[in-house]
Amino acid sequence: MARPRPQGREREIGKRKRRETSAARDLEMGEASIPTIDLSPFLREDEDGKKKAMEVITKAFSEYGFFQVVNHGVSLNLMKETLEISKVFFDYSDEEKSKSRPSCPNAPLPAGYTRQPAHSRDKNEFFLTFPPGSNFNVFPQNPPQFRDLFKEMFVQMSKLGVVLESIINECLGLPTNFLKEFNDDRNSDFLVALRYFPASNNDNNGLLEHEDGNIVSLVIQDEVGGLQVHKNGEWIPVVPVEGTIVVNLGDVIQVLSNKKFKSATHRVVSTEGRNRYSYVFFHNLRGDRWIEPIPQFTKDIGEPPKYRGFLFKDYQELRMRNKTHPPSRPEDVIHISHYEMDT
Repeated sequence: MARPRPQGREREIGKRKRRETSAARDLEMGEASIPTIDLSPFLREDEDGKKKAMEVITKAFSEYGFFQVVNHGVSLNLMKETLEISKVFFDYSDEEKSKSRPSCPNAPLPAGYTRQPAHSRDKNEFFLTFPPGSNFNVFPQNPPQFRDLFKEMFVQMSKLGVVLESIINECLGLPTNFLKEFNDDRNSDFLVALRYFPASNNDNNGLLEHEDGNIVSLVIQDEVGGLQVHKNGEWIPVVPVEGTIVVNLGDVIQVLSNKKFKSATHRVVSTEGRNRYSYVFFHNLRGDRWIEPIPQFTKDIGEPPKYRGFLFKDYQELRMRNKTHPPSRPEDVIHISHYEMDT
């Protein structure tokens, strides 16, 4: 039997409720979420579309360093498959996963499988790889598809990283290819698959609040959520949307731009009863690069530099010590503010 249509006042109340729901959703999306950018104009050279997107990107990077992208060129099927294969791997026994533990002491980061130590505030385990062909890489024998999927994900995310670096270059008004030439070696990039453990009764921390130390990071997360970005004194949830990739700016750009663009403060909050799976690609740079504010943002415009210069590898070592020897006091954790100059 056909359902009767609402009449008179009942119909009007229904319309008003739908309008109120829509308005509330718009308000929520406008004030309590990060923007979503369509990258297709950058991939097909749509100048009008690029101009509009760059305005949104510049605003996001100037305020809090976070946004999501769609039509980014990374295969949606690959994104699903890599998340599923990481679930299979992380569900293996500790003994099986330990066969892929880091084996190269000279690697800048521990390539292979690592579980955070029991004393760590970060409650996760991860698998890290450098570019395909790197001698640092260690891959598991099982699941059999893991190596090929991981390599293909690295290749596609690396291409996206290059595109985003070019967009950052343009948004900052830097000379053409400035960042590409400054950061011309892709051997330091790395990709990490993570599993965050469910929250316990007294601890829901998956990853402590921090900023990434690199150029730009790209995050693929599952449906569980938990990623949050800090803006205006509040923690804003980055709601998972299938097919999107989260982009967050790193400390290097904050320093080079003399704080014109902001490195994103973020964290992961665990969910009770559920694991959270994600992939993060770090568009990085060589350790021997000297990092300091670019003259375009300092002496050329009469502004004092907000940071003293430093070797990137020195900052990496300090950040790694945060993990290996966690300070007892949160205020002793090293951030990019370590290099800030008194003004």
